[in-house]
Amino acid sequence: MFYAPSFWHKPFAKSLEEAPEATQSDQTSDAVVVFYHAEAEDQGRETKVVNKMLKNIKWLAGKFNTKRVVLHSFGHLSTSKAPPELAQEMAGRTAQRLSDTGYEVSATPFGYLNEWKMHVAGESLAKVFKEI
Repeated sequence: MFYAPSFWHKPFAKSLEEAPEATQSDQTSDAVVVFYHAEAEDQGRETKVVNKMLKNIKWLAGKFNTKRVVLHSFGHLSTSKAPPELAQEMAGRTAQRLSDTGYEVSATPFGYLNEWKMHVAGESLAKVFKEI
């Protein structure tokens, strides 16, 4: 997770054939940008993983007094991969629960490699790795 005063992204190429077409770029500011990945071991413990993910996101957002979150699927964080449907479903649950509690949530297109530019704040806490 990163606290980013600015984050821009644009779809570059599909990484999943069944992903819907996406061409739109987007930009946000003052956001926690979450690079997430679902591992094969997450199957069967989705609720625990989503709850821990929410706790970590809200904790970092609170440290920077922001209610903006960007979810970015980053499937090459590990060699252990869950099926893409599981990762997408868990990210959707996370986004919905964040939205339900007043967060402004956006996401990079799932199933795409994306170009991105990110300004990460200098504080040590602006760069946090959490394993669930």
